[in-house]
Amino acid sequence: MARWQILFSEFDIVYVSQKAIKGSAVADFLVSRALEDYEPLNFDFPNEERICITATEDSPWKLNFDGASNAVGNGIGAVLVSPNGDHYPFTCKLDFDCTNNMAEYEACIMGLQAAIERGIKTLEVYGDSALVIYQLRGEWETRDPKLINYRMVVLGLLREFDDITFNYLPRDENQMADALATLASMIKANKEEEMRQIQMSVYEFSASYCNLEEEEKDDNPWYQDILRYVKDRKYPAQTSENDKRTLRRLACDYVLDGDVLYKRRKDQVLLRCVDAVEAKLILEEVHKGVCGTHANGFTMARQIMRFGYYWATMEGDCINYAKKCHKCQIYGDKIHVPPSPLHVMTSPWPFSMWGMNVIGPISPKASNGHQFIFVVIDYFTKWVEATSYANVTKSAVSRFLKKEIICRYGMLERIISDNALNLNNKTIAEVLTSSKSSITTLHPIVQR
Repeated sequence: MARWQILFSEFDIVYVSQKAIKGSAVADFLVSRALEDYEPLNFDFPNEERICITATEDSPWKLNFDGASNAVGNGIGAVLVSPNGDHYPFTCKLDFDCTNNMAEYEACIMGLQAAIERGIKTLEVYGDSALVIYQLRGEWETRDPKLINYRMVVLGLLREFDDITFNYLPRDENQMADALATLASMIKANKEEEMRQIQMSVYEFSASYCNLEEEEKDDNPWYQDILRYVKDRKYPAQTSENDKRTLRRLACDYVLDGDVLYKRRKDQVLLRCVDAVEAKLILEEVHKGVCGTHANGFTMARQIMRFGYYWATMEGDCINYAKKCHKCQIYGDKIHVPPSPLHVMTSPWPFSMWGMNVIGPISPKASNGHQFIFVVIDYFTKWVEATSYANVTKSAVSRFLKKEIICRYGMLERIISDNALNLNNKTIAEVLTSSKSSITTLHPIVQR
């Protein structure tokens, strides 16, 4: 036993000796004194003629019926609906002339017979013919001789049910039975041909949707040159030495595993490089997919990198994709913070803030030799004062401001100009200081 335990220990098998079985002494005693079999055993299965046993359902079945009679032909349709929601359709083409009410009765009789064959005892009947429903309920009198016999047949079938009710249903809610009846009336069926069951499926996408996705492929991905260099140490055709040096520097951050190229980050984490087609799918899934949160562009880029994907224009593509998202534009928070510091350009009152600039040189010159136009405009009223000079000097500018602006419109609070020496100098500053005004230097583009 010890040798066996050593051999079994190699396979993690532990030997346990069998303990005493209770009742073994009584079993051995009965075996030694066994009697002859006086009653033969019956190995037949009891009630084997019963195939299955089903529980009685408390919920009633539903029957929808409809008939159609038109110039093409006559047809009837019925649908049995189980308590679990399973639908059992029936349809039949009537090869004899009948009215629309007769077709309705034929459809009702066909549905009741189908329910009787399935052993249904509780049934709710729905139809869109008010005449048939109210005649079967006994509320309306049946006067048409053609319908009296139909009503008697239906009343005879009602004895097979424990509980049955008839309810009127609008035609819009009885579409399946109506479609079956219309289909049967329009088809030219041949008695010798056997028509199989019709199966109806629901397609959520068009047939070309999957083919477009399978055929869509990026033949020239952005990492094509890097992949060729890392794999075969080959450069693209007609590449300069500067481009080769740049390609070698970029290839140091990429790793090839089989046919898959990875981008190595500074923390040595590998990110799989994807092409434009796969990048588009990743953007859609991360932004508005099953787990998408409609994040902004920078957050999307960080999430994609955490998922292990990379492409060269990832951050810019994420920002542009988030800007184009329709739901983000409707439900997103409005950002009221300006992207850069704002400059107040509006004057608080008329003639308090002016802007000045020089236009020219103008070719050809005027008859008096003037080729520059000195312009001063009020920011509040948009009033313009202008004059021409052969040369715009600082003395001419200071004299014009003092005579045409300060003496005519009063003290200035601020005057705005560019950094030109003839507009921003010590002489003009003295004129403005005497009038308790200040000069502000801005970029020429801002003045526009």
